[in-house]
Amino acid sequence: MSQPSKDELVQAALEVRSNAYAPYSKFLVGAALVTEYGTVFTGTNVENASYGLTICAERVAACTAAAAGHRKILAVAVATSGGASPCGACRQFLAEFNGSMDIYMVDADRPQQVKEMSLADLLPEQFELED
Repeated sequence: MSQPSKDELVQAALEVRSNAYAPYSKFLVGAALVTEYGTVFTGTNVENASYGLTICAERVAACTAAAAGHRKILAVAVATSGGASPCGACRQFLAEFNGSMDIYMVDADRPQQVKEMSLADLLPEQFELED
């Protein structure tokens, strides 16, 4: 089966970003990930008046993939104003599904600007439980 290109994943993150629920911060985030089966899952940040209950776009996409039975993520595109990287919690959360996946950080204000890094570079010394 064919995998979506980096550009297709970035475009999906940019498109879903408009659905973000961010009435407090106004910081819209869209994420699109691809699994080993070539399936794309998307997510947005969803804020809450009780700020601690807010969930990031990357975790929404990963949870949706997991709920569909997918366990290995190959790459994630994250679209924000300014091209921010995933937060620390999202980095560790994503590591559960592949600690070396590619991360594409796209500046939604300048979509041609995409920074690419591996999750291993963004999160060295990842926490893992031993079997």
